[in-house]
Amino acid sequence: MIDADELACLQDEAVDITRALIRIDTSNYGTGDPQTWGPGEAAAADLVEQLLTDVGLPTQRFSSAPGRDSVVTRIPGTDPNAGGLVVHGHLDVVPADADDWSHDPFGGEIHDGMIWGRGAVDMKDMVGMILAVARHLQRTGHRPRRDLVLAFFADEEAGGVYGARYLVAEHPDLFAGCTEAISEVGGYSITLPERETGADVRAYLLQTAEKGLAWGRLRAHGRAGHGSVPTEDSAIVRLARAIVAIDEHEFPLEAVASVRALYDGVTEITGTGWDPEDLQGFLPMLRGARQFVSGTLQDTANVTMLNAGYKGNVIPQIAEATIDCRFLPGHEESLLALLDELTGEHVEVIMDQVYPSVDAPREGPLIDAMAAAIRAEDPGAHLLPYCLSAGTDNKSLTQLDIAGYGFAPLQLPADLDFAPLFHGVDERVPVDAVRFGARVLARLLRGQ
Repeated sequence: MIDADELACLQDEAVDITRALIRIDTSNYGTGDPQTWGPGEAAAADLVEQLLTDVGLPTQRFSSAPGRDSVVTRIPGTDPNAGGLVVHGHLDVVPADADDWSHDPFGGEIHDGMIWGRGAVDMKDMVGMILAVARHLQRTGHRPRRDLVLAFFADEEAGGVYGARYLVAEHPDLFAGCTEAISEVGGYSITLPERETGADVRAYLLQTAEKGLAWGRLRAHGRAGHGSVPTEDSAIVRLARAIVAIDEHEFPLEAVASVRALYDGVTEITGTGWDPEDLQGFLPMLRGARQFVSGTLQDTANVTMLNAGYKGNVIPQIAEATIDCRFLPGHEESLLALLDELTGEHVEVIMDQVYPSVDAPREGPLIDAMAAAIRAEDPGAHLLPYCLSAGTDNKSLTQLDIAGYGFAPLQLPADLDFAPLFHGVDERVPVDAVRFGARVLARLLRGQ
């Protein structure tokens, strides 16, 4: 048990640290150009180091490039034979245009019981909770059973090249002995009608899987020439045809194992069955998570940027489009082969970054402990697995055979449309949800 004063301190710190982190603009523009990086990640790393060292936790800081800083600490467990647990978050956020927001995206302000700001749900709330729990463990002198490796990565929003991928490749010893990891985009609640009574019951979605990603370019080749001369070899036209072919392709719907487990779990709670021939028809049952789950029913390929030409009266020799592909577990090779087929002979498919899908076990002691920690704070609640359509730094840790989960516990209002807040305008998280998450995470990590 945690005494009342310490519990209050834990919860207050989780909120205060979350707000302090939001106030540090750690926007990641996703380029390799140091001129666009800014001082944000290094400033956030400064705060993380200060909060850890203030309670006596030694830290290691790694700069993969100037300003691209990550911080790691290890809390030794009492059982040296127990596999370590990585608890990680990232310091960077996607950019935000203040003119589009109701409140300052880097203000960390509280309005109507919500913390507003970029990273409030992705993922400075999780970092705030991790740091608050780490400080709590140190203040109380509590030692977990297994080693806890707390990692705060740079560059997650651009694939982790300067963060998790760098540390996994260059400093794998940091994670020696670790077998599992927990991080973001899981552990949040949806509200469902209970089958017998119709009363509201909460289910917390544990991310056990995530789609793989392939980020790259479509490069069309043609013949350069004068804009006044007819041509059948236009790189731009060839690129446009390839884009249309991809856009018109209907990727088949498929329920992978984690999606089937989620649908079955919701059915067991509500009594409402799902139709394998109409996977999308069940999505409204998932309330605030429906958008995330929708993206896990098929592979996707979206063109996100275009680049061609250098003068209005010159037909360019090359035209390029940036493409963002996400594939279900086991679909990497088939998706890349499909892109080659759809784009044709005059268009190259160049993949700059390919990250594997994640598919972790859906049963085990860690999952049992997560469920127990949730039920201790929310009696009668359920813990259900699901697949994430996006990606996390668990992809990098998978390279070290570390099974990754998304578990940033948040008890959310039934009417909050949660998924669109990620990377969205007016991103915000309930203050009470962060306080709840700190309590759950403390219960979980104290028992590990």
